[in-house]
Amino acid sequence: MNLFRRIKRSNFIIKLGSWEYWPFGIVQAPLFLYWIWLSLKARSLFFFSASNPGILTGGMFGESKFEILNNIPEEYKPRTYLTKHVSTIEEVERVIHQSGLSFPLIFKPDLGERGWMVKKIKSREDILDYLQSCHFDFIIQQYVHLPLEFSVFYHRHPREQKGRVTSVTMKQMLTVVGDGKSKLSELIYTKDRAKLQWDILSKTFASQLNEIPAKGLEIELVPIGNHCLGTMFINRNDLITSKLSDSFDQISKNVPGFYFGRYDLRAASFQDLENGKVAIMELNGCGAEPSHIYHPGASLGKAIRDLFKHWQTIYSISIANHKNGVEYLSLKKGIEIYKRFKAATTTS
Repeated sequence: MNLFRRIKRSNFIIKLGSWEYWPFGIVQAPLFLYWIWLSLKARSLFFFSASNPGILTGGMFGESKFEILNNIPEEYKPRTYLTKHVSTIEEVERVIHQSGLSFPLIFKPDLGERGWMVKKIKSREDILDYLQSCHFDFIIQQYVHLPLEFSVFYHRHPREQKGRVTSVTMKQMLTVVGDGKSKLSELIYTKDRAKLQWDILSKTFASQLNEIPAKGLEIELVPIGNHCLGTMFINRNDLITSKLSDSFDQISKNVPGFYFGRYDLRAASFQDLENGKVAIMELNGCGAEPSHIYHPGASLGKAIRDLFKHWQTIYSISIANHKNGVEYLSLKKGIEIYKRFKAATTTS
């Protein structure tokens, strides 16, 4: 590979050429001043905590994912169990056995963000590896064997009887397809999205990097649907219909104190999605983004406009709930929760 090719294929140039790979803070920077302005108007830095009165901080940080899932009706979610970080391998296996779960499973922190420490667990060895790096309470969740994964954003203003879906993102897992000639390492290296995950993938597939996958064989490199891990987020706002909004309005009204947030879920088909026949793996509050903005090639300007609209909606809902008697999180309490959250999500 000549010098020009190496430069063009460097991680820096790949990221520079597509804003979806830019650091989170750069994309969010324009929103900082807007948040300050909205805070001044609301007279509270933590005004957003009133957006979802049933979720700690409204779901911006520090909330328990397990507690949120507990408020979702059983028919919409996989079996989920909370495990303390002091658990031994025997205690974890006991939970798995008594609950009737089987591999594969999903382990993830009860507190977390942007796919941090979310792992697909396939064996006892995987459990041991997870416990060795785990210093937090974590969730054991049944793996959902449904083919389509989505993020669905919903909100309802407190003065309105019906809410609506405002964003649908379909997730395409990070994969490579064999050509019958190239090694797995070469297939990874020639795909930009996979190359950016090389440090992780080279360890995960260490024993397979020199193998040559058969022509047409698709290999899933990352089973977790998170943008930071290489998943492609595809804008499917074309799927938004009145029926879809009605379905998620029905689900959401069964979640106490929930007005604004994003469902991460799986479904068997587009029709099942529209009808609300879904398996909800996670519900995120006001800290969630409308993930359709990360569609490859999408306009940065349009994404920032969508994020401004997103924050305006948070503000509007929060103000309305506050007028209805919902207290804003105090400065002292908000800082305390944030410090606890950062300590829990910072690896040693």
